[in-house]
Amino acid sequence: MAVKKEIIPGIKIKKAELETVCGITSSFPENIHPEFAFAGKSNVGKSSLINALMQRKSLARTSATPGKTQTINFYHVNDEFYLVDLPGYGFTKANESVRAKWGKMVERYLKKTKQLQKVFLLVDMRHKPTADDCMMYDWIVHNGYTPIVIATKLDKLKTNEIPKAKKLIRETLGMDKDGILIPFSSESKKGREEVYDILKAFLVDRNV
Repeated sequence: MAVKKEIIPGIKIKKAELETVCGITSSFPENIHPEFAFAGKSNVGKSSLINALMQRKSLARTSATPGKTQTINFYHVNDEFYLVDLPGYGFTKANESVRAKWGKMVERYLKKTKQLQKVFLLVDMRHKPTADDCMMYDWIVHNGYTPIVIATKLDKLKTNEIPKAKKLIRETLGMDKDGILIPFSSESKKGREEVYDILKAFLVDRNV
């Protein structure tokens, strides 16, 4: 039986492709459609999240070597909006100069893009957010966005461990009490509908 590719009521995934790959020295595309960016440390599950959202197995490319991806990838969906995969941070084997270049590239994107609607920050729900996670959260805020936090690896926790994990994430990142935190599992797809609702809120305004 074919999988019904419907992510938002009334919208079917008819087209989803990697359209633009930007490196450290690249100019960013001047897109006319809204962009939704995803940030997170290496191995937090960004590619798995994007694939789960689009109900595809390999839309987002993964690397066998953590920290190897040094590009910002723009995935165009239905010729209507973009999912933007930012390079992973916090990989200890990447030298300081490389990490600095990645940081400058991401900062340039956050400051230069005209179509960015929301920034999603992924953290590993199994652990306390790292110093890099906290720095990225503050950095996103500094650049004028309120991060939506997605706590990945939900399926790795027991049900009674979830409230404590959510509380720890909120406190460590310094989230406002009304800040959005979405527990997510790429295995069960739990949390996907909440992400869809956020996308829909912006897409509906554009008569998608």
